[in-house]
Amino acid sequence: MSNLQYIRPGETEIQAKISDFLSLMRTRRTVRTFSRDPLPDGVVENLVRTAATAPSGANKQPWHFVIVRDAKVKKYIRQAAELEEARNYSGRFSEEMLSDIAHLPVDACKPYLEDAPALIVVFKESYRVDDQGLRRKNYYVNESVGLAAGILIAAIHQAGLVTVTHTPSPMKFLNDILQRPSNETPILLMPVGYPADGTTIPELTRKTFDEICTIF
Repeated sequence: MSNLQYIRPGETEIQAKISDFLSLMRTRRTVRTFSRDPLPDGVVENLVRTAATAPSGANKQPWHFVIVRDAKVKKYIRQAAELEEARNYSGRFSEEMLSDIAHLPVDACKPYLEDAPALIVVFKESYRVDDQGLRRKNYYVNESVGLAAGILIAAIHQAGLVTVTHTPSPMKFLNDILQRPSNETPILLMPVGYPADGTTIPELTRKTFDEICTIF
């Protein structure tokens, strides 16, 4: 294994880069209305490649991404997701949660799962199966996949595209529809595309820096 050498940037460059990135990410919003316009060739694949640069426990990279463009498969996913979401809204969600999301434009209907030109489904690989069929450990799986998902969200916004982090629960139907093995668990379903014409985004109020950070 060869080693790469980092080149230390200057202070001015550091300040400029983080300032620019902060300004960009402050404009990120969840979008639930998508254009059906197709994306340029290779863009979604490069989003996944970017996500896969995330650090992982012992470099086991315990993730698998599935890109879905096929209209029939997207329809199956939407139908299954809406069935689970209807059950959530009709009994699984607590009254507190229903109250907390009441101001948001959310319900059991998920048209964006068909409208978006691509879906990215993120699976965590709880353990590996080697060439001999033996079960092998992965390490810090949730942490590693969470890091990859965060990079994926940032990459989508950097590309000028939009997404919504959809987490229907339970999500086992995604294993069945996408033919993924039992050692993989779906954790995130992300439509990716352009916002539909007329889409608006809320002006959110975020916690202050002092509320989210303590400095010693």
